[in-house]
Amino acid sequence: MTGHAMARMEVLSVPPHREAGTPAVGATVSFGSFRLDYAQRLLLKDGEPVRVGSRALDLLIALIDQAGKIVSRHELLDLVWRDVVVDEAGVRVHMASLRRTLGDGRDGARYIVNVAGRGYSFVAPITRSNRDPQPLPPPASRARLATGRVPPPPPRTLIGREAVVSSLSELLLTRRFISIVGSGGIGKTTVAAAIVQRLRSQFGDENVVFVDFGAISEGKLVAGAVVSAVGCTISGTDPAVELLTFLADKRMLIVFDSCEHLIDQISYLADQLFQRAPGVHLLITSRESLRVEGETVHLLSPLAYPVCEFPTASKALETPAVQLFMDRASSGGFREELSDIDAPVVSEICHRTDGIPLAIELVASRVGTYGIHGVANLLASNMELRLTGRRNVAPRHRTLEAMLDWSFMLLAEKEQKVLCRLSAFVGLFTMEATCAVASDEGPAHDAVTTVLANLVDKSLVRVHPLGDAVYYRLLDTTRAYAAAKLVQAGESELIVKRHAHYFAMLFNAIALEQGGGYANMERLAPHIGNVRKALEWSFSHEDSRVIGVELAADAVPLFLGLWLLAECRHWSSLALRDMKGRSETTEREVRLLEAFALSSMHTGGNSQEVRAALERGLDLTETDGRRLPQIHLIAGLNIFLTRIGDFEGALAVAKRCVAIARGRDSSPDQAIAEWMLGSGHHLAGDQLAAWEHYERGFRIEADIGGLDAHVFGFNHRLRALLGRARVLWLLGSPKAGCQLARAVIDESANASPPTNYCICVLYCVPVLLWSGDTESSYAPIERALAHAERHSLFPYAGAALALKGEWLVMTGQESRGLDDLRQALKLLHRENYGIVVPATLRALARGLVQCGRHDEARATIDAAIFTAIEVGQKFYLPELLRTQGEIVLMSPHRDVNATELSFLAALDHARAQGALGWELKVAVPLARLLREQGRDAEAFQLLEQIYEAHSERTGTTDLADAKSILESLK
Repeated sequence: MTGHAMARMEVLSVPPHREAGTPAVGATVSFGSFRLDYAQRLLLKDGEPVRVGSRALDLLIALIDQAGKIVSRHELLDLVWRDVVVDEAGVRVHMASLRRTLGDGRDGARYIVNVAGRGYSFVAPITRSNRDPQPLPPPASRARLATGRVPPPPPRTLIGREAVVSSLSELLLTRRFISIVGSGGIGKTTVAAAIVQRLRSQFGDENVVFVDFGAISEGKLVAGAVVSAVGCTISGTDPAVELLTFLADKRMLIVFDSCEHLIDQISYLADQLFQRAPGVHLLITSRESLRVEGETVHLLSPLAYPVCEFPTASKALETPAVQLFMDRASSGGFREELSDIDAPVVSEICHRTDGIPLAIELVASRVGTYGIHGVANLLASNMELRLTGRRNVAPRHRTLEAMLDWSFMLLAEKEQKVLCRLSAFVGLFTMEATCAVASDEGPAHDAVTTVLANLVDKSLVRVHPLGDAVYYRLLDTTRAYAAAKLVQAGESELIVKRHAHYFAMLFNAIALEQGGGYANMERLAPHIGNVRKALEWSFSHEDSRVIGVELAADAVPLFLGLWLLAECRHWSSLALRDMKGRSETTEREVRLLEAFALSSMHTGGNSQEVRAALERGLDLTETDGRRLPQIHLIAGLNIFLTRIGDFEGALAVAKRCVAIARGRDSSPDQAIAEWMLGSGHHLAGDQLAAWEHYERGFRIEADIGGLDAHVFGFNHRLRALLGRARVLWLLGSPKAGCQLARAVIDESANASPPTNYCICVLYCVPVLLWSGDTESSYAPIERALAHAERHSLFPYAGAALALKGEWLVMTGQESRGLDDLRQALKLLHRENYGIVVPATLRALARGLVQCGRHDEARATIDAAIFTAIEVGQKFYLPELLRTQGEIVLMSPHRDVNATELSFLAALDHARAQGALGWELKVAVPLARLLREQGRDAEAFQLLEQIYEAHSERTGTTDLADAKSILESLK
């Protein structure tokens, strides 16, 4: 038998389940508008092939063989289903299908009748012929037979591929030879089918041919399959030559689908077709390109999914991956709309499936049964690999596992081994990492680089250029599949150990290069998944914990730089605990102590553990003589003491920092130290000294032309700017202070890490509230609160909630405000965030008195004053004492003398601080009280002096009130 004949048998013949009669070779039967070709088991209507199931066709042959006779159901079972157990209901089902195909009963046509209780009979007149078979149907129809299945129609909704289909359709008309290349399940065949649909009018149905090579396993059958599809008559022994001759002067669109396993033979044939048949347009789908002249390759990308961690439903549905998910979920019985609550879950599912359409469809089809959250739980165990899809697709596309099996079996042994070893990587990895982990011959083994290039070509590994660097990545589904294969090969432990060793060495080199800093770590962000995995493995093996300690110490700057605080705290804590009794370098321990203190302060509150870590780190730096990290640790201790409300202690540490910085030849450190001292004086109650040190720091910054002010997780330049805004207001320039406060909030909105925005809002918004500006205060408060909650910054969440409660009280919403203030106080006490507790208590007392709860208000403000005096928080005393006086004045039993004493005490403390703004805030109600007592001259003298001392006369409600009172007293 010739190769062509073998190809023709393989492609065209669909073996029957049994022969229903033994007609002569080439026999045909005609009835009505139908013709049945026994040899080819082909049913035609008006010359066009009719789709009919194999069993239904067997039934038709059995009935025609005994036309005019009654054939019982038992006879039909014996003829069509011999050796197969089928009940009579099965006969009825297939008979009904056959009748629908024939159009039995429509327009008076009668072919098969049911004789009650006896069986079926074929009653239409028939004409038998033993002449040669009629010519084959046109190529477009014949293509359905040539591939063993109908060319896949485009899906009812083509999601996310419209632009690709449009551009490739146009490109195919001009370039003639397009290859759609991509990983399995990415939708290559779907896109090709849509292109065919769009171009049918350009070529005509009879000139469009679809060849599915997935049904062919031998290269020698490639040419024969195409010959059969296009309707070429063979007269020689070389089908390829005959095919080229046949197509030389024809205009056709030919689709070669699923070519990756026959790449050499198809590449040769496609090259010849392109060169010698100028009217033929070739559309190829494959997991790797053919790499022949004339080919234009389109790399089909995954569907885009949301990059935001918490998208709303509307934002998520703007991406094609989520659109496809919801469309297929709806088809699978899910009847709900996507909610804002579920949108992040669906986005994560699309991310987990890498935007691969087949994976998304398989997962989404189960949403009707399991729900969105249930499907998300399934994915946690790589269940998507085994979920089955539609039954009317090729077997290799019914599950992801089958799809990956298909790809894996096409690989050479070395390629299989390297692919399995690459599963050790999480996320992105480099060529250097590949050689170190996947090679048995050392880190510079050329064979591994060649294999990696091959895996890229075969769409099993993706290339990710980032800036000047080139990274690689396995899709998550491929990685899960390859990891299982690695376990089966017994190499899992060996490769994971190599993986951990490599990243320990890499980050040791980076730590030496960076000097332990953690700013601008974005370039190392691609390594984060692999660092996590290496740490998990190292600390889970007793004999590898040393690697874990070293890697944790060297990699904590990465966690801090990316602001992954909870993870940083976890790994630094593990490493510090494991360092006990070991002889580790001081530098590594100091780095771990700083990382633990910083991450704990933001995620776990201002605990004694934080203070102990900072003080231990400072002791080590002084003992070891290493001065480099001292500024970091001192800044950390200063911030810690400030946050807990120990303003005097924070000032002392700031003075210590200035002394160290001035003893070093480092202008950036000197600027940061001056700003730190400015903050210390501001909160300790010396606003003139605060202004002097803030300005000194800014002069140093100007002289050096800018500096990196990120120390201990804070942008100290922003911290100085917000302090400058507060001091400006307190020194009598409220308009300038508010303008700067708003500018700092705006600048910090895009600053990293996320703590900087929270800090700027928490300490700039009070400036606006001091001025009575409630209109522009609310939006930043709400945003800071959401920011803090999203990033689990609990101390800042408490402080933001306190500000919101104060705003509600100021705007007459006392009931809601009191609830928020009480909740805020619980959070602040839990996190030991004492810096804003006095202001929160003052707002609470104010809300209580406005609600008529005078006794509670008096007790609250008295307790706040007592605590502030006891712990040395002089900064808040002017406002606390003023509020005390106002509460006494508003009580049912007014005590004018007690009120005046509170106001005068507040005035003395404000003057002691040089806080002119606070002097005015207390002078206004005091002047009103004096007027009530007929002491107009005293009121005028008091208020005029403070009012005139202000450099600005607008920008605060207090200035407007003072002006009004003064005019009424003239």
